[in-house]
Amino acid sequence: MDLDLLTKYCEGLCIPKSEVLKELERETNLKTLKPRMISGHLQGTLLHLLVKIHGSKRILEIGTFTGYATICMASALPDDGELITLEANAELEFISGKYFEKANLTNKIHQKFGDAKALVKDLDGEFDLVFIDAGKKDNEYYYETIFPQVKSGGLILVDNVLWSGKVLNDTMDKHTRIIHDFNVKMSKDQRIESLYLPLRDGLALFRKK
Repeated sequence: MDLDLLTKYCEGLCIPKSEVLKELERETNLKTLKPRMISGHLQGTLLHLLVKIHGSKRILEIGTFTGYATICMASALPDDGELITLEANAELEFISGKYFEKANLTNKIHQKFGDAKALVKDLDGEFDLVFIDAGKKDNEYYYETIFPQVKSGGLILVDNVLWSGKVLNDTMDKHTRIIHDFNVKMSKDQRIESLYLPLRDGLALFRKK
């Protein structure tokens, strides 16, 4: 079974990709060193639908990259919705900012640049949904720091939890071990209901009780 072909098949059946997202994907591939970090159509569509199904109004994204997932989520928000997105690399704003404007979402998206570990401590208010897609060694820090501000019934999503399948290795490098230990800890957290999906590089979905 060819997983790449199955993914392309599923993508072809999803909500069609907007022209803005097509342009953003092309520019990300042309102008960034690690374009594979982009969420892509299948995951982006899932994020978009989760926001709509859940009825989220206030979202926090930790790790913007070039803004693909940001646009997918923000475009599903109601007119009075807000998405705060944190990014360490301010040089990427020349891409993300441009496409937030092209998608007519600048009124909903508020981007902050700097060390996310510091920024996340200064955020006020509650969130309906949090998407963690930054440095994987800090997943637990982000999770625990923002958890008190997630509403009851709110969602926390964490990307790259399967780490190219390395979490299955008998011997793990230090980075993989951190991800694996985080996964195991979350599976035992009685404050949440958890779901792990083998989508792209692995996506975890937690619902706060």
